[in-house]
Order: sequence, then C-alpha cells, then structure tokens
Amino acid sequence: MKLTLTICLATALTISAKAQSPDKALARVRYTFTHIADTMQRDKPRKENMLLVTGKNASVYTSYDKLNQALNTQKQIQEQIKNQTGNGNIKIEVKSEMKAPLSQEDYFFFANEHKMITKERLFNNYLVEETAPQIDWKILKDTMSFSGVACQKATTHFKGRNWTAWFATEIPFQSGPWKLNGLPGLIIEAYDDKKEVKFEFAGLENVKDADAAANSDGDVKIAAPNGGVGSVKIMGIDVSTSYLGAEIKLPTDAIKTTRKELDKLKAARDKDPQGFMQAQMAASGMQGSFRSNQAPRPAGTTAVKAEVNNPIEINDKK
Repeated sequence: MKLTLTICLATALTISAKAQSPDKALARVRYTFTHIADTMQRDKPRKENMLLVTGKNASVYTSYDKLNQALNTQKQIQEQIKNQTGNGNIKIEVKSEMKAPLSQEDYFFFANEHKMITKERLFNNYLVEETAPQIDWKILKDTMSFSGVACQKATTHFKGRNWTAWFATEIPFQSGPWKLNGLPGLIIEAYDDKKEVKFEFAGLENVKDADAAANSDGDVKIAAPNGGVGSVKIMGIDVSTSYLGAEIKLPTDAIKTTRKELDKLKAARDKDPQGFMQAQMAASGMQGSFRSNQAPRPAGTTAVKAEVNNPIEINDKK
C-alpha cells in the first residue's frame, strides 16, 4: 500500500491523557503469534511477530512487525524531508510492503495500579482504560524448558478459552503476551486447549541503558540547517518506535476515550477512509490533503475485511 500525504508543519490540538508513571524497561520478549481466525480455513492461520516490553510494574505488548514498519516509515520520511528542506508544503510518499493485517492494539499493563490500557491509532492515538482482569490461575507442578528457560505450568479459563501458560519463576515479571498476566514469573509461552491461539517464545533480551536514545515521542528526527538535530511531528501516520526505548510510558498526546466512542470512530473510518482522514486533519488544524493509491470503493459499500469467525476473546455462554 502506498500513501501520499501533503502536510504543512502545524501544531495539532489534542487532549492529553492522564498518564501513568513511566517504568524503566528491563527486558524485551519476542513471541510468534498464531491465530486461526477463520475456522473455515484452519490451514491458513494468521501469524505475526509480537513484542512484550516489561519492567517491574509496567509492560506493553505490541506488534514487532508494526514497529519494524514504523522504522521503515521513519527512514522514508527523514530522507524526503531532508530533500525538501525550505519547502512550505512537504509532499511525503510512504511505500509500505505490508502484505497482511497487523495488530493495531497495544496493551499497557500496570500491575500495582491493576490497570489495563489499550492504545489504538486512528489518525490520533486513543486510549481505553479498564481495570486489569484478575485471572484465576491454577499453578501445577509440571515443568518444561523453552530455549533454555526453565518454566512451570499454569492453567486457567479466561475470555472464553481454556489456557495453558508456561511461566519462568526465575524471571520475576508479572507480565505476558496479550492480556495474559498475573503469574509469579514472566509468561514465556501460552496457548488455548484447541491450539487456535498460540503465543510461542521467540527470544528475550535485556534492555541496555544506551537504548534511552531511541525515539520516545514518535517525532521524526532531521538535520537542522545549523548543524543540529530538529524534530518534526507527523500527524496521521504512526512512526513511533518508543517501545524500543528505555522507558515504558503512555503517549503524551493520546486522547482518552471509551470503547463505545472508539468503535464509532472506527466505523466512520471503515465507511470512508479518505474522508475520515481529511476530517481528522481539519479537526487538528492541519491544511493539506490525504490520498491513497487504492481504487475508490463503490458507493454504499464498506471495506472488505479478513474473515474472523473465531476471535481471541469469546463470550462465555450463560
């Protein structure tokens, strides 16, 4: 997909969300996420590389593929802005090689505050806050090693599925992939009893202090005329790689909302993506245009989405 965005450097008006205290990032855990989203095509599961960044109190779970896409987008924007220095209206063309839908939700877990905050981006960043679920884990005596990491078994029924999780008691974090958390050790691997949803361990690394230099606000860094380094905030395109930095923290420019209101916005976006983006730009006080090279959709139709008849969360029958 290729997006062309003509922008002028303007300050957008957003509502700052009340952020939780930042937590030092101590470890990054990579998972391979596999989900049989369409039970009519069990031989074609969705796969995605995911990342969990965790500290003593907080963690954030996001798409590693999405982060790599952001790095590629940053590089493209930096090169194009550099080549158009001095131009009042900057034309940016972002080429994306994304071949499959990526997870758009990021999950922040704050253990001490018992809070789960979901972040989604629809031009702006939106935050939906809820009480973190209290998962009733049953810890068993079974043990197993994953890539040399000694783990213990736990089971639970959560969000309509029967889960098995393997956690590392020697890695004292309460976090895990997706919304799975609350065990006395980092969740290394987890799957449901039908093996329709799996989070498989793909690696772990400690966060180094040098990572503090990573971009924390989603601004694109550019060389200034005086030889220094300036920054430009690009609205409407997610170029944030903050989860590769040294802290776990909520975006400072996010808008706090409810799930109901966010669903309304998503419905408006799906009905008319280009019109939605144009309206969002206008509401943010930005002049310019947004267009995509995708063929226009026939009147009265909506975007065709990948079939999902088997979501991760299932409503328990009463």
